[in-house]
Amino acid sequence: MGHIDARLAELGITLPAVATPVAAYVPATISGNILFTAGQLPFVDGALLATGKVGAEVSASKAAELARVCALNALAAAHSVLGSLDKVTRVVKVNGFVASAPDFIGQPQVLNGASEVLGEIFGDKGLHARAAVGVAVLPMDSPVEVDLILEIAP
Repeated sequence: MGHIDARLAELGITLPAVATPVAAYVPATISGNILFTAGQLPFVDGALLATGKVGAEVSASKAAELARVCALNALAAAHSVLGSLDKVTRVVKVNGFVASAPDFIGQPQVLNGASEVLGEIFGDKGLHARAAVGVAVLPMDSPVEVDLILEIAP
């Protein structure tokens, strides 16, 4: 068992099955020593956990929980390509998109759900740059979407 697998077990986290792409893309791809994940929605066992706009149908705290699920789905996509998350040397960047009600301005707090779980799992290697972007709508009316850029060992 690798270090990250042990850390996931210690945290009580089981990576989900990789979500089947809903369009023409792959869950993750590698270029050089950088792994890019596709945008991940908050699917659990093939079901979208919530729909709607954050600040209207979905609370900010619920959206933060959904962002955490998105990050774990992105790690599952990375794991499917790498075979082991121990190959991750750094979380470089998190891109987060929040389907926002017109007056909602708490996108950074929503994305903390993703950022915090990455810190719990990777420690200092999980510190990253981030974009937290409010958008009008996301695929399938998802409240959040997250993708990761990871540096990996050569």
